[in-house]
Amino acid sequence: MTGFRIDPIRFQAADIKTWAGLDNRHSNWPVVYTLDGTGGIYVGESINGSGRLRQHLESGKKTQFLSARVILGETFNKSVCLDLESYLIRLFAGDGQFQVTNRNEGITDADYYGRQSYQPVFEMIFDELRELGLFTRPIREIENTDLFKLSPFKALTPDQAIAVEDILSGLFEDLAHERSSRIVIHGDPGTGKTVVAVYLMKLLADIRHADPTDKPEGDSILSEFFVEGYPQLLEEVRVGLVVPQQSLRRSIQKVFKRTPGLEPEWVMTPFQVGQSAERFELLIVDEAHRLTQRANQTSAQKNKEFATINERLFGADDPSYTQLDWINERSDHQIFLLDTAQSVRPMDVSAESLTALVETVDSQNRRYRLTTQMRVRAEQDYVGYVRSVLALTQGEREEFPGYDLRLYDDLPAMVTAIESRESETGLARLLAGYAWEWRTKRDKSAYDIEIDQVRLRWNQTDVDWVNSKTSVREVGSIHTIQGYDLNYAGVIIGNDLRLDPDAGALRFHRASYFDRKGKQNNPTQTFTDEDLLGFVRNIYAVLLTRGMLGTYVYVCDEPLREYLSEYF
Repeated sequence: MTGFRIDPIRFQAADIKTWAGLDNRHSNWPVVYTLDGTGGIYVGESINGSGRLRQHLESGKKTQFLSARVILGETFNKSVCLDLESYLIRLFAGDGQFQVTNRNEGITDADYYGRQSYQPVFEMIFDELRELGLFTRPIREIENTDLFKLSPFKALTPDQAIAVEDILSGLFEDLAHERSSRIVIHGDPGTGKTVVAVYLMKLLADIRHADPTDKPEGDSILSEFFVEGYPQLLEEVRVGLVVPQQSLRRSIQKVFKRTPGLEPEWVMTPFQVGQSAERFELLIVDEAHRLTQRANQTSAQKNKEFATINERLFGADDPSYTQLDWINERSDHQIFLLDTAQSVRPMDVSAESLTALVETVDSQNRRYRLTTQMRVRAEQDYVGYVRSVLALTQGEREEFPGYDLRLYDDLPAMVTAIESRESETGLARLLAGYAWEWRTKRDKSAYDIEIDQVRLRWNQTDVDWVNSKTSVREVGSIHTIQGYDLNYAGVIIGNDLRLDPDAGALRFHRASYFDRKGKQNNPTQTFTDEDLLGFVRNIYAVLLTRGMLGTYVYVCDEPLREYLSEYF
């Protein structure tokens, strides 16, 4: 099972011909190969390695490549090679040393006989390629990067694949008949809404520039869209990806910068859409529940821009207009990815607006739901369990084999445990609700959170905090973690969320909540403590569902800690 070799070949006709004559299997055996040079890499598979390399060379489309490496395994078959090909594409994209030049035709993730037994072989192949200089770091470090997590080169889950294929079919039909359309994709935390958004952007870009004479390789699940007719429909189509959260937006822009066919400028704020002089044929909106309404924005400049955009698009600065209306007004086709249970501020688009949005697509049967949990590695529905516990509706305690869920009554012990997980797996971070004043904004020598002799500071950067150098010694807020994955999350639930044991109800404690924008009224609505309780409960549900391998919890309010001890 472990028998394999990697043959290095100069990407030149004479060298390929010489290699072809060395072994009959070089032209009649399933292989995986890489082509690299001038900062780019291509990964392919074929049952005729020498013939496929000659085709690449003769086509003249891969002249930037200088070297080929062919991986031949003694027991490899077509299924193994498709699996290894997708495995290497994902890791090359995550490592970032090379730009992956493959088209996004749909990476294969099919099961086959003996698949698990090949995984150690794949890892040995990775190690050898790393020794040859094709990778710069170990697999664990690559899998922790945003380049890996947000890469468009993903093997879609069945529900994601169904949604993507159906969305493309409908979109091309609408484009051909010059009809507008609107699509809503629902998904709980960890079901891959952002993955689908990024995937669609790359897929559409690759179809637009596809050469119909260059047939898709292998068993691509989306090959039908790379033939004559589809690229022409996209020639004049202007597409944008709207991401409301600053930190997640910047991370996606970095991925786009490293991905051929994508441009960072295509990842935009809602304000950029509203201010654009040109219309968009298609806008994909990730985390659509974080679009905002006519509330007090994050700065005076943003308040002015909001009013100006409303006046420009609708003739008046009516408080009823939201960024959702901007998206609909400035585009012919929209794809909204959302989870209404992740609205975390009064300024977010209202539940009523999101309900109205969903109702507009029901009549068109353009609603999809992502259900496969890609983040939390627990057999049961951990996300649903957390939400039920916080809603005080959970019945019996559930166990989650293989998932490390712990409740602490000693914060120093939890901090130490998170530090240990960081040294073991990386991506272990402390998170908290906004229940402490941000003193360090004014005084960098101060501390923000002080509990049981533990002194901690809030995140010192708002952008890409998870990967910042100081993040392992800081505490992240909802605004720096929503949309991101961690391996382990240590969550501090502050006194903004309390349990009234006499009433058997959760309470929001306004004096312990320091997110000024998180409790601010807007021009058309005043928010009660009960309203704000819903937002704070959503915040903690988001924080408690960031960890892929485990979640550790410390609760400041003793009655709430006692209640959670029944379930965690």
